[in-house]
Amino acid sequence: MRRELGEIPGITVTDTGFDGRADFVLFEADRGRRDAPLSLRTTEDVFVEVGRTLRSEGDNPRWIASRIWRPERVQPALSVWAEEVRPLASSMTFRVITRVLQEQSFLRTELRSQLIQVISTNKSRWRFADPAQIEAWISEYRSGCLVAGLRLTDVRMRQHDGREVERQGALRPTVAAAMVTLAGEPSGVLFDPCCGSGTILAEAQARGWTADGVDIDPDAVAIARRNVPDASVKAGDAGSLDRADASVAASVSNVPFGQQYDVQGDMAEWLSIVLAEMARVTRPGGRVVLLAPQIPRSAVPAELRARDRYQIRLLGTKTTIWVYDRT
Repeated sequence: MRRELGEIPGITVTDTGFDGRADFVLFEADRGRRDAPLSLRTTEDVFVEVGRTLRSEGDNPRWIASRIWRPERVQPALSVWAEEVRPLASSMTFRVITRVLQEQSFLRTELRSQLIQVISTNKSRWRFADPAQIEAWISEYRSGCLVAGLRLTDVRMRQHDGREVERQGALRPTVAAAMVTLAGEPSGVLFDPCCGSGTILAEAQARGWTADGVDIDPDAVAIARRNVPDASVKAGDAGSLDRADASVAASVSNVPFGQQYDVQGDMAEWLSIVLAEMARVTRPGGRVVLLAPQIPRSAVPAELRARDRYQIRLLGTKTTIWVYDRT
């Protein structure tokens, strides 16, 4: 997401971090470019900032809340919120979400209570409620560094308007979008040999690829066909693909790694077989992109050259996006 934001004219990335649950990218946007981040499929939420502060300036929830909710910054932020979400009324409902990296000094619930009090004092006609019209978030995105903002998005952006049929262990759409982006510019067929509910196929189509997939589970095939009706989805074994050599432009997959779905036999041996098949069906110059915690070097066939890898956190589990060039 940081790379995509940095490539948008009028957007300047100023900082990054992690609040214990999600990665953060802080940026400034020219007035005419405010909508651009809202169109990125790798973004789960967008906020307009109301303030920042440091624990070093007073590690106390009451002081932090009073420093971070700055009325002179809140009003312009509310103007942006009203433009992007809905017109403001004189009386609004609000709620507060807090995330901190450590609770030795105070509990996050204490900071939440203090920020609710500060907001209620500043906006006397607002009423606390859950759910609410306005969400104010405060996050410690780096040790000792806190930022607060008003949420401009909702779950529809995070889920890309949702799947028709949900399946346990389904990949988050934003991660699938990042993987598809790493496959390069659309240039034909993007193939997923473990397509599950079809999330990668849906993101591939959204980016302009022709999407094809297989899965060994007949239930997954039926679900993927419903979720991505314009994709070609068939039953098949990732270790023995019924496809011609060099028949796809890119292969992208979230391979099973023992959390939700198991594989038969030794994982390293299975990965070696699947990677060899993905390399075989991918044309030279194409990309192979995988999501897996570990890929032993011995499992990577000679036809694949490591290009990049990105460590991410997915539902509390550390994993990695692996990117290979097909030579």
